[in-house]
Parts: sequence; structure tokens; C-alpha cells
Amino acid sequence: MNTQIIDGKSIASEIKEELRTRVENLKSQGITPGLAVILVGENPASKVYVSNKKKACEYIGMKSFSYELPAETSEKEVLDLVETLNEDTHVHGILVQLPLPKHMDEQKVILKIAPNKDVDGFHPQNVGALSIGLNGLVSCTPAGVIELLKRSNIEMQGKHCVVVGRSNIVGKPVSLLLLREHATVTICHSRTRDLESVLKQADIVVAAVGIPKFVKGSMLKSNVVVIDVGINRDENGKLCGDVDFESCTNIASHITPVPGGVGPMTIAMLMNNCVLAAATQGGTSN
Repeated sequence: MNTQIIDGKSIASEIKEELRTRVENLKSQGITPGLAVILVGENPASKVYVSNKKKACEYIGMKSFSYELPAETSEKEVLDLVETLNEDTHVHGILVQLPLPKHMDEQKVILKIAPNKDVDGFHPQNVGALSIGLNGLVSCTPAGVIELLKRSNIEMQGKHCVVVGRSNIVGKPVSLLLLREHATVTICHSRTRDLESVLKQADIVVAAVGIPKFVKGSMLKSNVVVIDVGINRDENGKLCGDVDFESCTNIASHITPVPGGVGPMTIAMLMNNCVLAAATQGGTSN
């Protein structure tokens, strides 16, 4: 079988082009979307993410406000900064780069962000809205997974989707989004018995378990669609996903690579959330 590689980079570029137009429309109404990013400490991976977010903002014509704070910054200082940004009308989206240093309570900081500016979609109010089908800001990686499937013309309605992983950041929200698309969803995790027999029934697999090359081709039925959310390093230090890409090609009908699959979509959907937040706060709906 000729497995089709889903090119997340080109789909993310498409979304950014659409967002540029939406940002121009908002600017013509006197609204320039603004994203504030707070980075505490010297985590090298976080620094790369933050710099990519700045570039994406520039590209689509948004303002970006960056707050890079030393690791010893107190929790109170971060909470006060979030409070100030909540009140700032030039800032439509607030993102606190996780993980935070050990002396801070991440949940407390997330709760401080105004739900309508919570572009990461982590605030319990937005998570609750997602679970009962109300409008809210949706977590970026799960939203990116759905967008990848839609733009690759992959039907979700009536399909059996197996999500491997139950984290609050990916597993749970992506399951809710798949339900919203009328898929039948099974959530598996480290304690699922006979995972392979569940995977064999899947029409679509979303792997978000955080274990390198965990899902093997032998666990899947032919023609399955495989979305790999994992970002790991293999034994040679090379970037790889939660799916053993080699063994799944020629079994899957479609598969996302790592890197270049879900990753670029996360930033595209973050930008989308920020534009959406600006339109909502600005009293317009673009």
C-alpha cells in the first residue's frame, strides 16, 4: 500500500495565510491582535518555542509581547503580571510557557488567566465549555489534530478513533473534539488491558502517550489513519514520535511524520486562537 504522508507544515502554512487575511480585516476595524508570552527560566526547548511563536505573530501581522523572566522570579510576580495583562486591551491572548520552575503552582497561574484570553485552552472554564459543547478556546495541539484530519479529507463521522494517552493537554481534549465530529472514541492508556486488540479495531489512531516508537505497524489494521502527537528522542538522540513510522508505512493509509506533522499545527492553532480571541474581545466576529 502507498501510505500518504500528511504534511503538517504545508497545512499550517495554509492556515497562516488565511489568518493574515483575517488579521488585515481586524486591523481595518481598528483591532490589532496581540499575544503576550511569559517565559520563566532558561529551559532551552521553551526558548525555541517562544521564538517560533514570535516569528509566527510577525508573519501574520499580530503584535507579540514577550516577558522573559529569571527562574528565581516569585510566583506572586508572575500572578501580578498575568493580572496586568488580563486588564491590558492591547493583549488578546496570554500564554504562560510550561513547565514553570518547581516553586510555582502551574494550576494557580493558569487559573489566573482570563478565560477569554487563555489561548492555550487550559483554563477549567474553557475545558468545561469543550466538554459540554459550548464555545470556548480549544487547546492548540488537539485542535491541530482535527484540522489536519479535516484538511486531509479524512472522514471522522462514524469512525472508530482510538486515542492512546489520557493527558489533559492532548488525550482528553482530542477525544472530546473527535466526539464533536461524531466519531466513536476509545481512550487507552498505560493500564489498558490488551491494547493491541483495541488498536486493531481503530479506523483512526491518535498516539499521545509520550513513549518513543510505542505504536508498531503490527498492532494496526490496514488502511488505518495514524496521527502521531509524540515528540521524543530515540536511542540515537534523533527526534521521533510515539509511532514507529517505518513499520506503519504501507499499513496506514495516511500518517503524520515527526517532525513536520502535528508540531507545526500547534503554533498555527495558537495563532488562530489569538485571532479568534481578538475578534471576540473587539466586539466583532471574524
